[in-house]
Amino acid sequence: MPKIAEIERTPNPNAMKFILKEPLSYGISRSYDSAEAAREDALAAALFAVPGVTNVFYVDTWITVTQDGTRDWNELLKQLAVPIREAPAAEAQSRAHAEAAAAALDDASLSPEDREKLLVIRGLLDEQVRPFLQSDGGDLIVVGLEGNRLKVHYQGACGSCPSSLSATLDGIAYLVRSVDPELEIVPV
Repeated sequence: MPKIAEIERTPNPNAMKFILKEPLSYGISRSYDSAEAAREDALAAALFAVPGVTNVFYVDTWITVTQDGTRDWNELLKQLAVPIREAPAAEAQSRAHAEAAAAALDDASLSPEDREKLLVIRGLLDEQVRPFLQSDGGDLIVVGLEGNRLKVHYQGACGSCPSSLSATLDGIAYLVRSVDPELEIVPV
């Protein structure tokens, strides 16, 4: 049962970041845009049961919850704290999710060159982009590489933040094009 260490505002006024004293996962992020998508995740489903919640994103020792803008944060934070405190801490299943994510590079449709390109891009994003997004309550994952289209998915506070689709995306495109100038970045 994780304890909440602190609650931080994010650049997105409709999202708050909960910093926890114990991890919920071991490096694997979970992001949900609807109650339906979250139905298999007990924590996310409980958070979506709170009226006004539109997005739940968590990884390691923090959770970002986004609301629809109609709720008062003071009251909403009290309601959200209950399922967060009741959630189990990270378990062995988190390690299984990490292994599954790593196996995504084994996609048979990727050429050896594209696989190497994808590894380099992921490394650059892990070092130069994701730490900044995570500090603001969000994250970014590389969904895949199809031809010259690199698909990325914003999570947490970044998922509905206007700067994600402008300045941040431009910065990512600039960085990724250092690997391949022909790549087009597509947020999904």
